[in-house]
Amino acid sequence: MYNVYRATDLMFNGESQIEEARFFARNFLVNNNDNLSLFPALQKVIEHELNVPWFARLEHLDHRIWIELNQSIPFSIGNSSFYWLAYLQNEKLMQLAVQNYEYRQSIYRRELEDLKRWSKEKGLVDIGFGREKTTYSYFASAASSSSFLPYESFLRLIVAKCSIVITVADDFYDEEASLSELHILSEAIQRWDAKNLDGPSKIIFEALDDLVCDVAKMYHLQHKIDITPQLRHMWKETFDSWMMESLWSRTSNLPSRDKYLQVGMISIGAHILVLHAASLGCSILPNQMFGPINGQYENITKLLMTTTRLLNDIQSYQKEREVGKMNYTLLHFNENPRGQIEDSIDFVKVILGEKKKEFLENVLMDGFNDMPRTMKLLHLSCLNVFHMFFNSCNLFDTKSAILEDIMRAIYIPLGQNEQTQIMPLQQKKTKKKIDIVKVNACVNHVKNMKQQVGIGIGFVKRQNPKNYNSFGWSTKEFASYNLRLCFM
Repeated sequence: MYNVYRATDLMFNGESQIEEARFFARNFLVNNNDNLSLFPALQKVIEHELNVPWFARLEHLDHRIWIELNQSIPFSIGNSSFYWLAYLQNEKLMQLAVQNYEYRQSIYRRELEDLKRWSKEKGLVDIGFGREKTTYSYFASAASSSSFLPYESFLRLIVAKCSIVITVADDFYDEEASLSELHILSEAIQRWDAKNLDGPSKIIFEALDDLVCDVAKMYHLQHKIDITPQLRHMWKETFDSWMMESLWSRTSNLPSRDKYLQVGMISIGAHILVLHAASLGCSILPNQMFGPINGQYENITKLLMTTTRLLNDIQSYQKEREVGKMNYTLLHFNENPRGQIEDSIDFVKVILGEKKKEFLENVLMDGFNDMPRTMKLLHLSCLNVFHMFFNSCNLFDTKSAILEDIMRAIYIPLGQNEQTQIMPLQQKKTKKKIDIVKVNACVNHVKNMKQQVGIGIGFVKRQNPKNYNSFGWSTKEFASYNLRLCFM
């Protein structure tokens, strides 16, 4: 049932039977998890599965969870040399996984120091207002794409820099500046000229210009093409969206929900993150993938922009109501004064669920777009990050809510492997029937990419055979498979 629930993470629109299976599997796991008190490791895994949606998990931390889980599993193997070999192989995989994880941590620590130095040099750390999210931004960039872009140091830093500039500039438009100051900065961005700027406006512009120049130079070195106009256009429309939202909040001029979403899907900045990353992490990209300067954004990018905005608006409506801002949840609530705010939240969640299913289909299935696979996975990892920050509350605006995850991802090394005790099975006089239920978590299809996102295959036990541990999982296949994910 655990694997049935995991399989339903990959759900498209119209798959009502899978929705029913997910509902049934979740209820079964919730109601029976207390019965697993004798198997604390399995109980912990199920609780993690129920509490942290697949969309809200970051690869790097998931690798750590599987390593720690495998370290805690007591293997039960027989006298056969075949099982002994499987155990030794798993031990070597464990050693490699630990060394690989801690090597990544050392790289991440060095990159984070470089990022902090850049943020300090550009004046963003000491700008005097707003959220200082250098560490948060780098953590999200590094931990979300550790498997399919393991060597792209420059890319991780560029995405983190984009996130920092977005956060500082968004706070400047929301809280710090007067309307006249915002008009001056917005006009300077449209001209792409720092003339007449000073103070925070100049700091923001110069940091942004430095960032765009770095990305454009790197792309030109790789492909001999200048994408400066496309990059600038993305930032110009994003600053325009922040200006529009500031006018709405300061003049009490409420937009329609459709108009708000058109602006809000840009102001959230998700397209900035993913398209800057894609320009450096993928092969040469067609101009239309960079956005409206040559037409509309690709549908997969628009779905990402919409879902990230709705995620934010479900969790941030209280804060934004306090400071006089509107969001999609509050606009629906204002249009339905007889309802409760919970009704508006549920309304937005329904839209969000449909958009996520459509987004997932665009990412995992062929035929919807011509994007390179790496670019599709960048879109998915970006949504993972937003889901992580806005899963149960607005974690991005807190000071220490994800501090433990940051420490585990970057600073705290994995513990030393404990000596695993090998317990031979008792000889049975009579054979007992072993009933194993195998649950496929992936759909086998030639053009289906569902197999490539790490939803594994496990076994649910009725009675333990020789090469199954006390949790009913195959020590030969399941544990080793998830360890191998740590190197992908």
